Amino acid sequence: MAHLSLDHVSVHYDGRPQPAIANASVLVQSGDFVVLVGRSGCGKTTLLNAAAGLIAPTGGKVTVDGKPVTAPGADRAVVFQNDALFPWLSARENVAFSLKLRGVPLKEREAIAERLLSLVKLAGFGGKSIWELSGGMRQRVGLARALAAEPAFLLMDEPLGALDALTRERMQTLLLDIWAANNLGVLMVTHGIDEALLLATRVVVLAPEPGRIVRQIDASFGRRYAAGETVRAIKADPAFALARAELEDSIFEGEAA
Repeated sequence: MAHLSLDHVSVHYDGRPQPAIANASVLVQSGDFVVLVGRSGCGKTTLLNAAAGLIAPTGGKVTVDGKPVTAPGADRAVVFQNDALFPWLSARENVAFSLKLRGVPLKEREAIAERLLSLVKLAGFGGKSIWELSGGMRQRVGLARALAAEPAFLLMDEPLGALDALTRERMQTLLLDIWAANNLGVLMVTHGIDEALLLATRVVVLAPEPGRIVRQIDASFGRRYAAGETVRAIKADPAFALARAELEDSIFEGEAA
């Protein structure tokens, strides 16, 4: 079982009076769906970027299977809120781009790209230009491109934040389907309380000034969906409402009125 460990990680940006994140420890293993939540300025994205190897901690360490993380790697695919696709390439070519860099032959990488597009429910759209796709479709192409690297961990920073409510709900179930089918370890940032509860096996609550972890809450709603329960039934369960109230209290505890 692969494991991504953030061990007492601190990040202090130059010129800032307090650390962006201080002494934060998070463990993500294969099959975990860990979601970071908290008020603005609590260090969610900073912690994710440290896990991705995009920034170096000023204290503590980040490791994958015990090996230090010093840079981005194929074992950790990153999906941002902005899909960051290449507009001059087709959907298929965007998904296959990393495969091309690795020297995968044309026919093989096209076949892989088509399989991944089918996985994200875009079968038949491989030849489309990026400008022909909706925001939700572009985000799915970005997800397929991330999966092309066959990562052990998927790191996502507000990947659904720019989508309309209906598309966002569809993408949430798609993420759960992909996570469950591939036994991925996922670390995700969101501002959505319902989204965090629905997706997560564990919700990590951060507070600002300095950014720090104040609580970790185990959740089971995503596993219930993976086992066949509908999202509508899950959200109608009184346990979901109770968990939502508890999480909201944890996020805003200590905030000035």
